[in-house]
Amino acid sequence: MTTHQATGIHARSYQQWIDGSACEAASGARFTRSSPAHDVVVGDYPLADVVDTDRAVAAARKAFDAGPWPRMSGAERSRILFRVADLIEKHKDELVLADVLEGGKPITQVRAEIAGAVDLWRYAAGEARSQHGESNTSLGQHMLGLTTREPVGVVALITPWNFPFVIVSQKLPFALAAGCTTVVKPSELTPGSTLRLGSILDEAGVPAGVVNIIVGYGASVGQRLAEHPNVDMISFTGSTGVGKGIVRASAGNLKRVALELGGKNPQIVCADADLDAAADAVVFGVLFNAGQCCNSSSRLLVETSISEDFLARVDELTKRVTVGDPLDETTKVGAIVNQNQLDRILGFVGGARDDGARIRLGGTRMKSDKGLFMAPTVVSDVTRQMTIANDEVFGPVLAALTFDDLDEAISIANGTHYGLSAGIWTSKYESALKAGRELSAGTVWVNCWMDGFPEMPFGGMRESGIGREQGRHAIEDFMETKSVLFHQGPRTSRWVPALEAGQQ
Repeated sequence: MTTHQATGIHARSYQQWIDGSACEAASGARFTRSSPAHDVVVGDYPLADVVDTDRAVAAARKAFDAGPWPRMSGAERSRILFRVADLIEKHKDELVLADVLEGGKPITQVRAEIAGAVDLWRYAAGEARSQHGESNTSLGQHMLGLTTREPVGVVALITPWNFPFVIVSQKLPFALAAGCTTVVKPSELTPGSTLRLGSILDEAGVPAGVVNIIVGYGASVGQRLAEHPNVDMISFTGSTGVGKGIVRASAGNLKRVALELGGKNPQIVCADADLDAAADAVVFGVLFNAGQCCNSSSRLLVETSISEDFLARVDELTKRVTVGDPLDETTKVGAIVNQNQLDRILGFVGGARDDGARIRLGGTRMKSDKGLFMAPTVVSDVTRQMTIANDEVFGPVLAALTFDDLDEAISIANGTHYGLSAGIWTSKYESALKAGRELSAGTVWVNCWMDGFPEMPFGGMRESGIGREQGRHAIEDFMETKSVLFHQGPRTSRWVPALEAGQQ
């Protein structure tokens, strides 16, 4: 472990986790990650390649085909998963620091994320012992039908950089609760907390080979996992473009695919809403995690009659948001994850300006001695045809559009190829119900934004994804349903006539 004298930040060395043991990459290759907020190296990691990927898949295959995990009772798996949750809670400070330093996320935000992850593991632990099949006694006097629920097999989990520990916790405990074995590939930008999870799982009693954790690039490791004939399912969170590539790569063995992809999520603000509450939620929705969030409410749809007043409220609140060092307890918005992402955000803002939109606030990189910080940005006079109204920016940039009635607002909201989340602010029951029914989104929030619970499923429609995470539906994605039919008594219908007595 190296300490940077100027900052006091420690650079930690990690290993990957294959078949129950910490190990180096087969090639011996390693790479480092610098904090996007502090410009110092904060982690040193093994760089996996196809050889490591095949080793990890082989370990997961062996653990599924011959190991104890899929054959345990739900109660046994549940007890182990509860121990994992307790150990995550025990080591939370270490996990928090890894995500803050690697991702540039505010420390208060990451503490809440790790607490939420603990809750997810505990919820999944409870689900482990609630799975059951059905019986069918209406098939006739001589037949009994049963359905059984069985784990799908070896599952590859590919997680993104923006919520490293939360998103692995939306997938892994549910796959384990179902009885699957896994290979986990976190993003190479923020792998530390997920790599640390390997030894936590081991300490909790998860058998060797059930969870394997490797870090490598998508073009090599991710592609191999998507194509691998011994991987039965792949669960991916990330961009829509990469998700489409995974679907194509998975065709070799028609593996099951679950995808949680991008979003261009609208918040609709009606004139009858609580405007102060709505303004606060709009600012939170677009600036949380520096806008680097698939659930970011990067589109504001505000009723024309109140648009100027409401945007003035949004401007004022935005100016009061603290941007800076993510280790500072008062910081609300941290760093952008890397230079490429910052350049992409600035490109969207410049394109909006060229299209005729108005940059009301921000629009530039913030001046700082170190780190990558983007000024919170509000863009108005946006039309639904503009790129910034349709494409995912993944940064702290709000695009504001206006509407004259709710039908128009819903039409604008549904006018992209995404369908992850949407929200409406209104005091009218009829408007809320209409929006809940007609908005094309996997989640619709009414007079709130980004409230989430382990009990509630999360996922997208259209190009925002396939399948659902969290809730009782999450474990179902990792299970197969099998029909078993029992015949009782003598055969009642012969296909070939029976031989008569004395016939040969």
